[in-house]
Amino acid sequence: MSLVSIPQHLKKYIVDQNYDRYTPEDQAVWRYILRQLKDFLSLHAHSCYVEGLKRTGIEIESIPRIEEMDKKLSEFGWGAVPVSGFIPPAAFMEFQSLGILPIASDMRSIDHLTYTPAPDIVHEAAGHAPILINSEFAEYLKRYADVARNAIISKQDLDQYEAIRELSDVKENPESTAADIRRAEQHLTDVNSRIKNISEAGWLSRMNWWTAEYGLIGSLKKPKIFGAGLLSSVGESRQCLSEKVRKIPLSVDCIDVAYDITEPQPQLFVAEDFGQLHSVLDEMSQRMGFRIGGKLALERAQQAESVTTTVLDSGLQISGVLSEFQYSGEAINFLKYTGPCALAFANTQLPRQGREHHAHGFSSPLGPIKGLDHPLFLASDSELIKLGILKGQKAHLNFKSGIEVLGEVTDLLRKNGHLVLIQFNSCTVRQGSTVLFQPDWGVFDLAVGEKVASVFGGPADRSQFGETEDFYAARVPTRKFSPEQIKLFNFYSRVRKFRNSPSAQPEIQWRDLAQEFQAQFSKTWLLGIELVELVYHMDLVGCSSEAEILSKQLKALGDGPSIQSECILDGLRVADIEL
Repeated sequence: MSLVSIPQHLKKYIVDQNYDRYTPEDQAVWRYILRQLKDFLSLHAHSCYVEGLKRTGIEIESIPRIEEMDKKLSEFGWGAVPVSGFIPPAAFMEFQSLGILPIASDMRSIDHLTYTPAPDIVHEAAGHAPILINSEFAEYLKRYADVARNAIISKQDLDQYEAIRELSDVKENPESTAADIRRAEQHLTDVNSRIKNISEAGWLSRMNWWTAEYGLIGSLKKPKIFGAGLLSSVGESRQCLSEKVRKIPLSVDCIDVAYDITEPQPQLFVAEDFGQLHSVLDEMSQRMGFRIGGKLALERAQQAESVTTTVLDSGLQISGVLSEFQYSGEAINFLKYTGPCALAFANTQLPRQGREHHAHGFSSPLGPIKGLDHPLFLASDSELIKLGILKGQKAHLNFKSGIEVLGEVTDLLRKNGHLVLIQFNSCTVRQGSTVLFQPDWGVFDLAVGEKVASVFGGPADRSQFGETEDFYAARVPTRKFSPEQIKLFNFYSRVRKFRNSPSAQPEIQWRDLAQEFQAQFSKTWLLGIELVELVYHMDLVGCSSEAEILSKQLKALGDGPSIQSECILDGLRVADIEL
């Protein structure tokens, strides 16, 4: 994926994959997970999954290089870029709408082998990428992202995102204490408790969770897995198909069902086929502010307390934090924004109408003008002259709402044949005895329009508007390793090297490795499984008795019900070892 084709404001999320930072243990964890997933999902995932692994450049033996995945995905009209951990939902969706899969290049630790709340290369690469070979699903992801990009995101959503990112970082950091994790969990709980209304972004997040992340497909009795969260989790991919998890036919009502990223899901939604995803998305989009406009959309924007864009019927776009609006019936009479604002047309900022010019906010009356039987933005030059709207002349505009604008016209701006902006000096805007704008406040820009046609989240021209809270870029901290860990990693490397290039006397070499393992690394169950597996797959007949003893020791490490016990037994089973 050429960086030239990626918008400038998205490039800050792209990182160097830095393949050498993956430790030999990381490679062993990847290999273990992919072997487990392929073993189970070849039977229980959507039919395109196994083929998708091959065709998108994902191999079992080693962590994929995202640059290679990008080349493979280009065959399906997609690309891939490496990012660091969580990136803001708005940025993720914009990447996806462009047909670019952002892949978290970080690798989960062995302590979170079966599941991690943080995005990692297992989830993004082995979860999302394989299903992209299905054109109907790949198109759904792009269409979903286009819709989600328009969603109004609230300040509470942003607080929740930051709390989730913090919790995932704390859980994945080996230096975090139990107290650190409890504090981060409590912070997320507190943030969630303050969310009283679900925003449009919240709706879209739920739809994404119950489809692209945790979706099932097919029949209710025997569904297949296609959601990336399930395809990348050894534990949840098995549990989700059990009778313990309720299966619900997918409908747009899934947006009314909350989810908890820290717990297995008690219910999942089953799509009939990938075509149904499109119809549910269409139904969802018809409820959103960018489609409906008007009073309801403005109420959502005001409630959000975040940067949104109001699109008038003239085509003018106003980007900022909506603080107030007036209406009578369904007619919108006045808009007021706080903080830096910008005016745009067709998603391109207008000259001299950026944040610097509207640093302290923006306000304007809307609606029909007295003396004109059609919208002002459609007025001809002769009609404007009759109204007294002429550059260099004093004008007195009377809105049917009762708002008056008095001032000297200094400029008029037309776009695509529509009058979208009138600029005044020495201007007063009043409504009865209430002054809405006064001359000493500077230049007054009148937004020309009668109706609010659309309201969507974020600024119209993001590249010009500048940094907003929903596009903050963070980085996962670089890991640090102790001398003991480095010694362990070296041993992992030697085992991998032996598997790939055995010596002329492999049985002797294996016994040397096994002896060293017993002496120094006997509690590291994943290393032990790799050693036992080598005896069977390299047909080291003379070492079978030692391998049997080692396998019994490994099972004893996970004695009793635990995640480690399940991992050990699964590892031995997939290695084709008799238990």
